[in-house]
Amino acid sequence: MSILGIIPARYASTRFPAKALADIAGKSMIQRTYEQAMKARSLSAVIVATDDERIFEHVQSFGGEVVMTSAEHQSGTDRCFEAYLKCGKKFDYVINIQGDEPFIQPEQIDILSACLGEVTGLATLIKKIDDLETLFNPNTPKVVDNQYNAIYFTRQTVPYLRGSEKEEWLSKQDYFKHIGIYAYRSDVLAKITSLPQAELEKAESLEQLRWLENGFKIKVAITEYDSFGIDLPEDLESALRKFGEFL
Repeated sequence: MSILGIIPARYASTRFPAKALADIAGKSMIQRTYEQAMKARSLSAVIVATDDERIFEHVQSFGGEVVMTSAEHQSGTDRCFEAYLKCGKKFDYVINIQGDEPFIQPEQIDILSACLGEVTGLATLIKKIDDLETLFNPNTPKVVDNQYNAIYFTRQTVPYLRGSEKEEWLSKQDYFKHIGIYAYRSDVLAKITSLPQAELEKAESLEQLRWLENGFKIKVAITEYDSFGIDLPEDLESALRKFGEFL
């Protein structure tokens, strides 16, 4: 089975412009993400998909593979599909690796890859929630699953435990956060990028709901590794405190 890892990397960002080129202990964010992805044993190849010449030239400067894509894409999934078409090779699966997660563990990619097969069209990772702050944070998408298939993605805390104090919920029910890495079978990637935006997606601002609402199944695999996306400049300091020993 051949798997292409694609790292979408935009230059424009409302909260953190040019974050792909931000320095993290001597290397750019995109270089660290690329190098982590290259350590995954399951990937046949890794490329960066960008919309900016500065990122394009920077990736080339450290020896990475990169393709230029449109600046009009609304999601990383759309950018991944264009990059896949431009890479010039056929792959069974594409894995979308977030460009703002320079501390992604290669094992996370391999765990996701291990659950792929001919019948799996889409897959993603989930992690058990073990603290109340994460559980009730609307900025942390949660996943409701059944037998390793996602039923719903939401910013709310679901299921609601009627009759129990919220401080007790974690001791009575397993909750899972979504780890934002996706695997798409190549033919399914072509289909989902042609779908119009769905009502559930608009309500929650979660593109995975478009796929579920259109009848696609999303397989989930459980990881013990957390994610740490860099959304703001101050996130860099937090990331270095948490992961600095691994640099």
